[in-house]
Amino acid sequence: MPQVLSQQQLRDIAKEFGTPVYVYHAERITEQYEQLKNAFKSIDASFFYASKALTNINILKHIKSIGCNVDCSSINEARLALLAGFAPQQVLYTSNNISFAEIEAAVELGIHINIDSLSNLEKFGKKFGHSYPVGIRLRPNIMAGGNLKISTGHNKSKFGIPVEDTGKVLQIMKNTGLYIRTLHIHTGSEIKDVEVFAKGIEVLLELVNHFPELEVIDLGGGFKVPYASGEEGTDIPLAGKRVAEELETFEQKHGRKLKVWFEPGKFMVSEAGYFITQVTVLKHSGDIRFAGVDSGLNHLIRPMFYGSYHHIENISNPGDTELPYTVVGNICETDTFAEDRMINTIREGDYLVFYNAGAYGFEMASNYNSRFKPAEVLVKNNVPQLIRRRDTMEDLLKTQIVHS
Repeated sequence: MPQVLSQQQLRDIAKEFGTPVYVYHAERITEQYEQLKNAFKSIDASFFYASKALTNINILKHIKSIGCNVDCSSINEARLALLAGFAPQQVLYTSNNISFAEIEAAVELGIHINIDSLSNLEKFGKKFGHSYPVGIRLRPNIMAGGNLKISTGHNKSKFGIPVEDTGKVLQIMKNTGLYIRTLHIHTGSEIKDVEVFAKGIEVLLELVNHFPELEVIDLGGGFKVPYASGEEGTDIPLAGKRVAEELETFEQKHGRKLKVWFEPGKFMVSEAGYFITQVTVLKHSGDIRFAGVDSGLNHLIRPMFYGSYHHIENISNPGDTELPYTVVGNICETDTFAEDRMINTIREGDYLVFYNAGAYGFEMASNYNSRFKPAEVLVKNNVPQLIRRRDTMEDLLKTQIVHS
């Protein structure tokens, strides 16, 4: 059984550190990584944690301690990774519509780079030629993912170089001497169908022989984790089996051995995260029971942004009768976390916990309505430690220039 934090542990953390508060379970992150390693052990696979899911430097340090690499979506994420102790060769930077200056900065850091546009690829080739190996992010024209906003591989996506432009990539190689080491795709998030990964590797393997120096096939991330009761995640062992089959067929046919990289983010940290709020107000409107909490879309925007589901429990009154509640926030927008959700009887002052809150929770938090960002706590070896303090009024003002 997966390791989980008990309701008692969560209540104790809420009382000690206040609410709202994000809580992360280190051992659960480790379990997820071990699951990936075991599933893909038959091939030369490496994993780069997609740090955009959760970038607290203490989380990055734990990721490094268990032997995982790190994937970054911005130059600042890459700098954070290096500050957390990752070596440059453990850091992958996958760019997305950024200035060439940011790519040059990545070269100065000495990290792996995936480039997602012909424009930047040509600039890179002209400046660095064969001296710095690089990856290219292709758009495979595969529609996949749990929501259009997190589907990145379809034919209208802004991400990557369209696979039909491969000829233009080859021309840039010819003109500049570009050293392409990696072919990369990322089709989206919340991918349950294992065949999407198999199709992705098929698309890339069809192109391999155009790139004589190629060493790596990068399949991105997107493994689905279950959020609602009864929901199923990606069958990770089956994914490992299917990718291995595709790779073995290619190797037997072409006599060429390739490495495979993955960039799991949500899969690594989602289930390790809990978001605890406190009920401030109970309201009735006709037959609707509103439970207002001391948080809002400024702390957890996913339900409003993606229509995503987070299981909610009343950890202060777990054994009482279940009633339908609409759980709402305190922001001056309609920030509804859940509608008509069956939850044990809620009283003002009770603690509600949102599960699967480790990915894109705090990371998307803001100071909207000039409210403070919440604290973050990491539980490791059953010991909770504060890894980010709650904002103060001084934090709201620290980057503002106040004129008389």
